[in-house]
Amino acid sequence: MALPYDRQYNFSAGPGCIPVPVLEQARDEMLNHGGDGMSVMEMSHRGKAYLKIAEEAEESVRTLMGVPPEYKVLFLQGGASLQFTMLAMNFLRGKTADYVVTGSWGEKAIATAKYEGAANLLWSGKAGGYTEAPDLGGLSRTAGASYLHVTTNETIQGVDYLEDPKVSGTVICDMSSCIASRPFDVTRYEMLYAGAQKNLGPSGACLVLLHEDMLERAAEGLPPMLDYKVQVENGWMYNTPPCYSVYVIGLVCKHWTAFGGLGAVEKMNREKAKVLYDAIDGSGGFYTPHAVTKNRSLMNIPFRLPSDDLTDKFLSSAKAERMHELKGHRSVGGCRASVYNAFPLEGCHALAQFMADFAAKNG
Repeated sequence: MALPYDRQYNFSAGPGCIPVPVLEQARDEMLNHGGDGMSVMEMSHRGKAYLKIAEEAEESVRTLMGVPPEYKVLFLQGGASLQFTMLAMNFLRGKTADYVVTGSWGEKAIATAKYEGAANLLWSGKAGGYTEAPDLGGLSRTAGASYLHVTTNETIQGVDYLEDPKVSGTVICDMSSCIASRPFDVTRYEMLYAGAQKNLGPSGACLVLLHEDMLERAAEGLPPMLDYKVQVENGWMYNTPPCYSVYVIGLVCKHWTAFGGLGAVEKMNREKAKVLYDAIDGSGGFYTPHAVTKNRSLMNIPFRLPSDDLTDKFLSSAKAERMHELKGHRSVGGCRASVYNAFPLEGCHALAQFMADFAAKNG
């Protein structure tokens, strides 16, 4: 099936796909948004027109994700990586916290947190090559820990809990690679954050959902840009925010709400992932998955071929078939298919057929 606008199948781990109807709307509103006479990129973030866009973006997030009123919605800059620092400065400084590490991004989170306080490595999957996630309820938490930090879905290793944590106490979660990919209970977390460039829109913004009670626990005397209280007091506009990214996030969330909400999104994502995992499992060992079955991500699907030479041949042949960004991360090797919400089902079927044909010719 021909893709619209001569597009290609984009398996990139991020920035990833954006729904075509959203891209079309953004295109149509590029020069003159809603009769305002200018692009969103040109608007003052203090002006009436943009403040309406920002308000609608927040409301679209709340509607799609079921965010209760006691949670603050912030669109911040610096991606999830800056949140590693910011959350530790606010909630760990001079205290202790527990970290569960299921992959590369969890590693970065705890390494950053150690600059601010006693970040305890509660569990790590590193010895096993980061192939699984633990039962959080079975872990012995550190007495007096300020919070438990988890990475719901590891982009590089394709490891996902696939459910909300069933634990007590304060949970902070990096949900960058699976945000809005399935229904989730916001109230299971005191804070969650996600870089926009996977499932929410273009890079440049990081969505933060923060329970208002956490503000009372934040450290004092922080630099204003890194102080959640300051960001909340200024409506996440202490400085010029990532205006255009926030606008597109609003459009994306409205798109998926109209699609049927997160229940319908999860059904679609499970169907897409099944197509590719069936291709891997049905290859007679030619393709091998990275993550254990119970923790296989619906968003990021890493797999290996029998040799590096075959991997290189696979990648070049796939690119010739308009399938791009399938190379695995250098720390894992092999291949990785990232199939975020906006990635089309037809692309999964196309890749599965290509995988079968390639294995038949090279197995």
